[in-house]
Amino acid sequence: MIEKQHLVKIANKTMPFGKYQGRTLLDLPEPYLLWFSRQGFPQGELGTLLALTLEIKTEGVEGVLEPLRQKR
Repeated sequence: MIEKQHLVKIANKTMPFGKYQGRTLLDLPEPYLLWFSRQGFPQGELGTLLALTLEIKTEGVEGVLEPLRQKR
């Protein structure tokens, strides 16, 4: 079950490591998320959020998360 708090985090949390460190999860490219899917998502909340981000992107509904972004 997708919770609103997960959606808010996907729209605002930044990737803590790797090639796309500092980019919000919502802005990660789909091929990068697919790579994680094949290799295995990280443990814990980050892995859960990355898996949800992939689902959102493959369904093409990432635009609905735009209003959840916090202004920086």
